[in-house]
Amino acid sequence: MNWHTSAEFAPLMLLVSGSEKYKLVATLFQAAEMLTAGWPIDDGEEYLIAIRACRNAIHGEIPAQDARAALIRAADEAGIPVITVH
Repeated sequence: MNWHTSAEFAPLMLLVSGSEKYKLVATLFQAAEMLTAGWPIDDGEEYLIAIRACRNAIHGEIPAQDARAALIRAADEAGIPVITVH
């Protein structure tokens, strides 16, 4: 799995506060980066699950879409609106 590509990770947009209001997440790398560097909370249950899911997907242990779903749940937990494309 090349975690810098988006073939298995359907893009989504996070609406975050700050100067860059819309944050596109189109790869596992961007998902992991967003969770580790740009997340407003670092102790939520769904947040921790999303971190683990990204790591597992990067290592090819779970599908990238599972990590994407975990990211969406973590965003909901953190009150971050998500725009998805199905």
